[in-house]
Amino acid sequence: MNILVCDDDKEILDAIGIYLKNEGYKVIKASNGIEALEVIEENEIHLIIMDIMMPKMDGLRATMKIREDKNIPVIMLSAKVEDTDKIMGLNMGADDYITKPFNPLELIARVKSQLRRYTTLGSMEAKSNVYKTGGLEINDETKITTVDGEEIQLTPVQYKILKLLTSNAGRVYPIDEIYERVWKEIPVNPENTVAVHIRKIREKIEINPKEPKYLKVVWGIGYKVEKL
Repeated sequence: MNILVCDDDKEILDAIGIYLKNEGYKVIKASNGIEALEVIEENEIHLIIMDIMMPKMDGLRATMKIREDKNIPVIMLSAKVEDTDKIMGLNMGADDYITKPFNPLELIARVKSQLRRYTTLGSMEAKSNVYKTGGLEINDETKITTVDGEEIQLTPVQYKILKLLTSNAGRVYPIDEIYERVWKEIPVNPENTVAVHIRKIREKIEINPKEPKYLKVVWGIGYKVEKL
């Protein structure tokens, strides 16, 4: 399997590369987020180890970009130990988190755990471009959304929001992150804008929009599509 390791510290990059190669993995290296995105476009990558603090593009922003259309497991790597950094990394789409200095055996164990989940729990289904939870289904090839087999007409923005949440069903997305991913702009007081689109989506996909089955608010944080 191919593992992308992204870190601007060459010594750490080389050390992780040695650990992984000894386990039989193929290692591809990058020194910043921009290089990582280029590697992902040109290679089939099965797991990413991503440092947070890097020049040009940091690991958080790179992970957010990756999560726009890929479900590759991401392990965040950072010297920081504050809970806020860990939470931010996980909210951006990371699957796991490990702090420097790290035990090589622990890193390998986490890598193997994520790869098992990726291969056995069907994360590779993303390649089919079909996202489903309960009776809600989004086919990203045909851009058709259905609920219980009935096609639903969404605007482009509504589609992007629903696809983002459905493709990662169960994960809570902060309002700022939804806005930044869908509108591709730095969010400035995005609450009302996102709330209006969420309400309109509910009107189309929910039997009772006031008691939603799929698209739910998590008060004080953001929104999620329920994993059913």
